[in-house]
Amino acid sequence: MTQHDTDSEDSPTAGIMPLSGVKVVDIANFLAGPMSSMFLGDFGAEVIKVERPGTGDEVRKWGNNKDGVGLMYKLINRNKRSVTADLRTPLGVEIVKRLIKDADIVIENYRKGTLEKWGLGYDTLSAINPKLVMLRITGFGQTGPHSHRPGFGTLAEGFSGSAYISGNADSPPLLPSYGLADDSTGLMGAYLALTGLMARDRNNGKGQVIDLALYEPLFTLMGPQVVDYDQLGIVQERNGSRLPFTAPRNTYKTKDEKWVAISGSAQSTFERMCVALEVPDLPSDPRFLDNRLRIQNAVALDGALQDAIALFDRDTLLALFEKHDATAAPCHSIADIFEDPHYAARENIVAVEDEELGGPIRMQNVVGKFSETPGRIRSAGPRLGAHNKEILIDNLGFDEAELRDAGYDLDD
Repeated sequence: MTQHDTDSEDSPTAGIMPLSGVKVVDIANFLAGPMSSMFLGDFGAEVIKVERPGTGDEVRKWGNNKDGVGLMYKLINRNKRSVTADLRTPLGVEIVKRLIKDADIVIENYRKGTLEKWGLGYDTLSAINPKLVMLRITGFGQTGPHSHRPGFGTLAEGFSGSAYISGNADSPPLLPSYGLADDSTGLMGAYLALTGLMARDRNNGKGQVIDLALYEPLFTLMGPQVVDYDQLGIVQERNGSRLPFTAPRNTYKTKDEKWVAISGSAQSTFERMCVALEVPDLPSDPRFLDNRLRIQNAVALDGALQDAIALFDRDTLLALFEKHDATAAPCHSIADIFEDPHYAARENIVAVEDEELGGPIRMQNVVGKFSETPGRIRSAGPRLGAHNKEILIDNLGFDEAELRDAGYDLDD
């Protein structure tokens, strides 16, 4: 894969970034909130991550580790500085209050009422900094009969309707094997936070609260289910990899026991696909004449396509599809992705130097390529409290002896 040191000031991506000058205080844990601040940091926002002394964000203990260092944390909390503060103590509360004095955005994901109990509700913080935009992420939102409940991405995946339609028809509802609800909420949270900043600029500098429930972004991404049920009474059921609005769409096994993903959403695409597979008469079959007929006969269509695909090795099939301008892609494992020349050409994986791990660590690169002011990864997730001295003492003026007495790590 293509590698380069993203910290280099000589890099063509060095210099002014789209969110330079935006300050974000991240007091969230786990995935959704930190994902939001990760996306903001990728494009130059100054992100200060506040973590509990001693243990830090629990993501430090999630997933795989190398020499005891959590790798997932390194990704989710890249481009951030870490300070520690126990928000259950007066000292921790004071740290947050000083941090937000000149902040633009604060991101939190505690249960409803928790910040208010600690003396860090929006009324208190906005009195210190009226321009502050607060992104509040909870399982079920700040209002409604479930708002008091704890919430994690898994619950949101069930509650949103996503799990219900995932899996095969004869199998139980299927949860995704990655943090889909958290990740989609992270994306939406970053978008809403920036929308809040734009609204502030148009509202005489007045900040506001953004109330975001974990299930809501995923519910919005569920497609036409609401309008279909409202107008036609249709309840979408589990149907494997098929879609209810276009066919063919599925994964198919090739002669060499590999897999490809194929979609024939447009009529012309379906016809070119059949030419590539050497079954040019398939589109004239009365069951497959147009998309609606193909949806009704999707099982038979998948069987005919699988029989044709099974005659080709994967690479041969992909070459034929490219020759005939048809649509297919390999079903990649992460090992395949590391070897794929397109990922390399697009620099979708980037190497970042990391002192804690003693060398480069590779991770997904910034999403979206700006022609003039690109984002970049300047650092992987930091050691817990790595910036305590720099921020708490040098910037915020806390007394070193007081912090040491309270158990704060002040080593550089």
